[in-house]
Amino acid sequence: MTPTTPASVVALALAEDAPWGDVTSESLLPADALADAQLVAREPGVLAGSAAAREAFTQAAALTAGTLETLELAADGTRFAAGDVLGRVRGTARAVLRAERIALNLLQHLSGVATLTAAFVDAVAGTDARIVDTRKTTPGLRALERAAVRAGGGHNHRWSLSDAVLVKDNHLAVLLASGLDVTTALKSVRENVSHTTTIEVEVDRLDQLEAVLAADVDVVLLDNFSLADLAAGVALVRSRSRALVEASGGVTLQTVRGIAEQGVDLVSVGALTQNARTLDLGLDTTVLGA
Repeated sequence: MTPTTPASVVALALAEDAPWGDVTSESLLPADALADAQLVAREPGVLAGSAAAREAFTQAAALTAGTLETLELAADGTRFAAGDVLGRVRGTARAVLRAERIALNLLQHLSGVATLTAAFVDAVAGTDARIVDTRKTTPGLRALERAAVRAGGGHNHRWSLSDAVLVKDNHLAVLLASGLDVTTALKSVRENVSHTTTIEVEVDRLDQLEAVLAADVDVVLLDNFSLADLAAGVALVRSRSRALVEASGGVTLQTVRGIAEQGVDLVSVGALTQNARTLDLGLDTTVLGA
């Protein structure tokens, strides 16, 4: 995530939420009225999205010609209990109220991602497996959601289609249907990309592994394998190559421990960003006199 990412996301969100200003606050509240607000957790979790929330209040102050006297937020990755105060903002009421919903929407969603990620990370504690995300992210929010995965103790997969070669089952099916040899085709990939580009290949059956390993790929993705086949696949990869082994496919909190215990290096979980529920955080606000 670049330093400008939260700013650009927040600018779009504020423009969407108040395209011609906040008609309620502007017609009701004096321009110099102050507001004091505390960010309070209604349930336990892991915080993420603090940079975006800061941007929301800072940009709202500029949009409303307002001021911010106090803007304090706990760091991403902070674990909290219900009732914990995670931050405080004090400034002109029009600015605080303009930013409130955008800041909360982002904090609640991203903290939900971080909290779910932390649950998966805790579930595989003591194994060598890393929990990684996927490209199943909300369009436009990938950078923020992946930062939230890191806040929860997880790791990031390839950023986009441009960053690494990932040959999936549909790519292999096209090769086979065209009468091409899988090993030769994969070796040609290595010749056509930079030496720094990671090459990963997905297989969904044990009998596909030999041809893939013969191409000396960097990562082998075992998709939707049973635990027995997963253990056999890991053993075969370890005996034939130095490739990392990734497991994927419908991974849940109930199944992730068993998967990790088969000796895989990575477990990719689309649910981290796709199925995380919104966490219950509140901004308790008091509007004061000037």
